[in-house]
Amino acid sequence: MTAIAVQHFAHCITCHAWSPDKSMVAFCPNNNEVHIYKLFEDKWEKVHTLQKHDQIVSGIDWSTRTNRIVTASHDRNSYVWNLEGSEWVPTLVILRLNRAALCVQWSPKENKFAVGSGAKTVCVCYYEQENNWWVSKLIRKKHDSSVTSVSWHPNNILLATTSTDGKCRVFSTLIKGVDAKESKGGTSSDAKFGELIIQLDLSLSWAFGVKWSPSGNTLAYVGHNSMIYFVDDVGPSPLAQNVAFRDLPLRDVLFVSERMVIGVGFDCTPMIFAADDRGIWSFVRYLGESKAISSGSKYGSQFSEAFGKFYGQSKHGMNNDSVESSKIRGGVHENCINCIMPLGERGTLVRRFSTSGLDGRVVIWDLEDQQDLLDYV
Repeated sequence: MTAIAVQHFAHCITCHAWSPDKSMVAFCPNNNEVHIYKLFEDKWEKVHTLQKHDQIVSGIDWSTRTNRIVTASHDRNSYVWNLEGSEWVPTLVILRLNRAALCVQWSPKENKFAVGSGAKTVCVCYYEQENNWWVSKLIRKKHDSSVTSVSWHPNNILLATTSTDGKCRVFSTLIKGVDAKESKGGTSSDAKFGELIIQLDLSLSWAFGVKWSPSGNTLAYVGHNSMIYFVDDVGPSPLAQNVAFRDLPLRDVLFVSERMVIGVGFDCTPMIFAADDRGIWSFVRYLGESKAISSGSKYGSQFSEAFGKFYGQSKHGMNNDSVESSKIRGGVHENCINCIMPLGERGTLVRRFSTSGLDGRVVIWDLEDQQDLLDYV
């Protein structure tokens, strides 16, 4: 079994994040508070409670360089928390939202963070030293429904979003005075703030859990139709794939390397997806199972040589509709897993990660003993 630590913190956990040294974990116990626990010897003890929001905290992210915590809530507000002495002090964030804030994430350089909302907008926030607050620039009129997740490209400029309108989009977030304009010949080098780089219409259902690969060359996100989508070479002519599975939908994903993704969701057990030497993605197995599932005949995989092929032109590649019968659900988690976070990195391979879910548990998983998965690294 690859679950090396299981801790039941609450009746339900909305989201969680780790401190830079991974000695503390912050989570929302499905209310308007954020609890911070620290491990003393073999026992977790609550050391802080962040109380500022009026409704459920829907997103938490803990910066690794500056040791700041950002929270987003259904009360339409967001706060940046700084540790001053022994107390966490909140700093106001001007979001200008009229609907709930649903997700939040720091940018790689931690000079910005993005907030997705139920107002069909994305707030890209940055700090104003003169007024001692965080202000936002809004990406408006681009989404047709709530923004369910956001993910920053490693270049600190591109931002990917998913929405309940079924689409995944990539925007430029270049802000003058905040971002140094480092032209590297990429798609985003001359794009203005809020410019839509690409819109992916691959899913016919709600979309969740978008993530970039460590290099930023591959984008992955999931649909509520029990499918996961992979897009390479994001730009004018992307390469798109989708993998269908028979079990319950996913809610979030994590790249553990360029060729391997962990998906979590309503099946209560992490699912492993990997790409072969040809770049074809497929379902491998559930984490904790010893035998891998054959990628060719068990789960459907559809591949398109170009994104435009999804729109009526001739389609190339594979289209296998055969699927494996559903597994019996149940394991370490007893309810939907709604959050997955990396725990330490070695190069581009994430050896450990954590999951949290509606069962109130935080579980730490280890891939060290999974020798068959090392073939995909």
